[in-house]
Amino acid sequence: MKYQVNHPFKPIYDENSKILILGTIPSVKSRENNFYYGHPQNRFWKTIAGIFGTNLPEDNKKKIELLKNNGIALTDVLQSCLIEGSSDAAIKNGIPRNLDMIMKKSKINAIFCNGSKAHELYMKHNRDKYNLQVFCLPSTSPANAKYRLHALIEQWKIIKNYTLRPEDDGLRKLP
Repeated sequence: MKYQVNHPFKPIYDENSKILILGTIPSVKSRENNFYYGHPQNRFWKTIAGIFGTNLPEDNKKKIELLKNNGIALTDVLQSCLIEGSSDAAIKNGIPRNLDMIMKKSKINAIFCNGSKAHELYMKHNRDKYNLQVFCLPSTSPANAKYRLHALIEQWKIIKNYTLRPEDDGLRKLP
């Protein structure tokens, strides 16, 4: 049975955010845990910690610090939808989340979608709205068994090219 889900979390960002990572909509476990990527088997937080060489954040405050310290904004493409369980494939009647405030109050230079459904929904609702590069990264969901954690970290490392300041290791934004 499909049921209406309304996004329960505020976006995470600040004026120094350089990239925006987008999921689809919080899973049942994330809503129960009242925070992004709250399913214990989701590898999002392990992936982000692995990319930046930090310890896995143990609470939501530390997760927010990890994101903000590395120029990352985080939210989802959808504000609401009909869904059965937590399966992206079950999403129907998606209403897009308004991303304008994040874009106006930060320095976003690229968007990274966590999985193909997030990318599909972003392109459907926002394709021509923001003049930014949009990347589709492999989903960190436990349903994406094709990727082990080390492979996710390797694929997701591209975000560092967009979050580092020029004085950080001399890396520059990719063309």
